Amino acid sequence: MNTILVTGASGFIGAALAIRLIKSGENVIGIDNLNSYYDINLKKSRLKNIYSILESSKGEWNFYNSSLENQRDLKNIFEDHSPKIVINLAAQAGVRYSIDNPSTYIQSNLVGFSNLIEQCRHHQVENFIFASSSSVYGGNKKLPFSEYHPVDHPISLYGATKKANELIAHSYSHLYGMPCTGLRFFTVYGPWGRPDMAPMIFAKAIINKKPINVFNFGKMKRDFTYIDDIVEGVYRCCYKPAAVDEKFNYQYPNQSSSFAPFRIFNIGNSKPIELLRFIKVLEDQLGLEAIKNFLPKQPGDVEATAANTDLLESWVGFKPSTPLEFGVEKFAKWYLDYYKH
Repeated sequence: MNTILVTGASGFIGAALAIRLIKSGENVIGIDNLNSYYDINLKKSRLKNIYSILESSKGEWNFYNSSLENQRDLKNIFEDHSPKIVINLAAQAGVRYSIDNPSTYIQSNLVGFSNLIEQCRHHQVENFIFASSSSVYGGNKKLPFSEYHPVDHPISLYGATKKANELIAHSYSHLYGMPCTGLRFFTVYGPWGRPDMAPMIFAKAIINKKPINVFNFGKMKRDFTYIDDIVEGVYRCCYKPAAVDEKFNYQYPNQSSSFAPFRIFNIGNSKPIELLRFIKVLEDQLGLEAIKNFLPKQPGDVEATAANTDLLESWVGFKPSTPLEFGVEKFAKWYLDYYKH
C-alpha cells in the first residue's frame, strides 16, 4: 500500500482518480477547499461517492477541506501522512473565467502549486505528478499537438499558469532530483463532469429547451477525452516516475524530457471532434434537439486541439481510445439520473 496525496480531490478528475486508487488498495489522502467556482453540492456528491466504495475496497481514504494556499495545513498533512506519491489536480480551471478573475488563478495555480511542490521537496516525495493542459499550446496551429512543439505563446492566463507550473516543476526536478511528470489534459468529459464545461452546459440547456451558444459558428474542434482514459493515464504514471533522459541533447533540447527526472505527456483521444458533431451525438442521447445560437470565437479560445499521445503510449503502454458515442452515452445517462430528469 502506497500513501498517495491527491489534491483537487472533490473535482471531476480528482474524485474519479481517488476511487481508482482506493479500489486498487492504496491509502489515499485527499485535499480540496470546496470553493464556490461551481456547485458545491456536486463536489460533495462526488465525495459521498468516494466514501460509498470504502467498505468494498482494500484501500483507505482521508479527506481534508483545505486550500493549497494554506501553508500550515499543508505542512501538517505532509507531516502526518508522509505521502510518497503526490498528484496535483487542484487548480482554478476555465479559460474564460481567467479573463475577469486573474488574481484567483495567480493564487491557486501559482502560489498554491509552489506551496505544494515545496512540501514535496521537504518530505522526499518519490513521484510528483501534476495536471497541465492542452491550453499551453496557445497560438500553435500545427496539429496534432506534440510535446516536442514549443509552448511559448499562451493566449489565456489559464494556459500561462499551466506553462508556469511546468517550468517550476522542472526547476525542482533539476535542483532536488525530484521526479516530476506533467500531464497535458485535453477536453475531459464524462459522468460527474464540471458544470462550466460544454457537455454540462449543453445538456442543461437542451433539456430545459434553452438556446446554447455555439462559438466560432460551430467550427471549433476539440479532442474530447473520456474521464476513464484520463484516470488510467494518471494511474499508470503513479507507478512509473519520471526519469532522466540519458540521450538528452543539450544543443537541440527535447521539449518533453530533460537532463533532470522530468517528463511531459499529452493525454487526449487523438480524434478532434467538431463541436456540431458533439452536439448532435448529445442530442441523440437526450432525445431532444438543441436550439443553437451561433456566435463568433471568444477571446482566449483556440480553434482546434488534437493530441499526439505517442510518448505516453511508449512510457506507460496506454493510449486513450474511448469512442465519442460511448462516452456521451455514459455522460447522458449519468446526467439524467443525477439531475432526476
